[in-house]
Amino acid sequence: MLVGVDLGGAVPFDAGLDELALLAASAGDLPVARVTARRRSPDPALFVGSGKADEIKALVAATSAHGVIFDQALSPAQQRNLERHLGVPVADRTSLILDIFADRARSHEGKLQVELARLQYLSTRLVRRWSHLERQRGGIGNRGGPGEAQIELDRRMIGERIKTVSERLEKVKRQRGTQRRQRERRGTFRISLVGYTNAGKSTLFNALVKARAYAADQLFATLDTTTRQLWLEQAAQAATLSDTVGFIRDLPHKLVEAFEATLQEAAEADLLLHVVDASSPQLAEQMAEVERVLDDIGAAAVPQILVCNKCDLLDSSRQPREVVDVIEVHPGVRRPRVFVSAVSGGGIASLRAEISAIVLARLNADAGASDDGSGDLEPDPRPIFHA
Repeated sequence: MLVGVDLGGAVPFDAGLDELALLAASAGDLPVARVTARRRSPDPALFVGSGKADEIKALVAATSAHGVIFDQALSPAQQRNLERHLGVPVADRTSLILDIFADRARSHEGKLQVELARLQYLSTRLVRRWSHLERQRGGIGNRGGPGEAQIELDRRMIGERIKTVSERLEKVKRQRGTQRRQRERRGTFRISLVGYTNAGKSTLFNALVKARAYAADQLFATLDTTTRQLWLEQAAQAATLSDTVGFIRDLPHKLVEAFEATLQEAAEADLLLHVVDASSPQLAEQMAEVERVLDDIGAAAVPQILVCNKCDLLDSSRQPREVVDVIEVHPGVRRPRVFVSAVSGGGIASLRAEISAIVLARLNADAGASDDGSGDLEPDPRPIFHA
């Protein structure tokens, strides 16, 4: 059963719980019912209040649901109280995303990143989870002071494991830094694909570099960063293209921290291809969420091309008049926009030409700067469309 609570204000809310349903399906669950509620603030004990909790409990019994998933993050106490009240396991959006990441991670680095995030999440969920166990006592017989409680043993073991995984990830981070410095010395132009999950990044990646990276119509189909060489005919130059993990609303902060080594590919790129699902009804909200995460990881200033993917799913009245134009995303901030269909191949040639133009402009600017310190680019003559 899916549950969402509209807290009003600036907190985003999906009234249809469609994204939560997609997340649940990606985790292998089958949604049987959806419940929404409105509150000014979360109830400290049950998040939704006792009345709504009773309603959910009745629906759980009527539908024989095996669990309840909340679209918002729950505190450890709220999760524990809800499980006792409803009589079934309760999960929140954060734990659901972590479960999906744990199932999809394939590389050694990806598994370490997910394990670290899960351990950090679990370390806050031990409160009163061991109330069925009596406190152990040390010494012989009944003598001696109290020993460690089970919760203390678990907390210590989790802390030690977090330290070990963090050290391994730090080593991976240094290795990635070495690889990036080698590419910088070779003067390789670096491009990273970023975007909301299920926007079609992996499909576009395969279309651009003729790779066979896994791509599917599901959330977080790809977690591990894949890098391939992209040859640009118009620029007569090669660039590296990296496919990164997708973003999503309310992406757990600990997950962003754990994937720092992977997301650093985007922060240190020369160009970002911001891939969006042009057919999504939440297009503006998804773009804003990606921009927020990019700002968090220090990639907001990296030049971007806005790639509107899945144009083959648009009806005739929404088809673009021009394949390439310029859009003003913020006052004074203009970006090229290219409409493509990674599945059919439409617009891919125009995208490659746009990338080549940026690479050539960068090369000319570098050459001009080395000659006389100039190198300003000519203003883009194409018409500007406002977001």
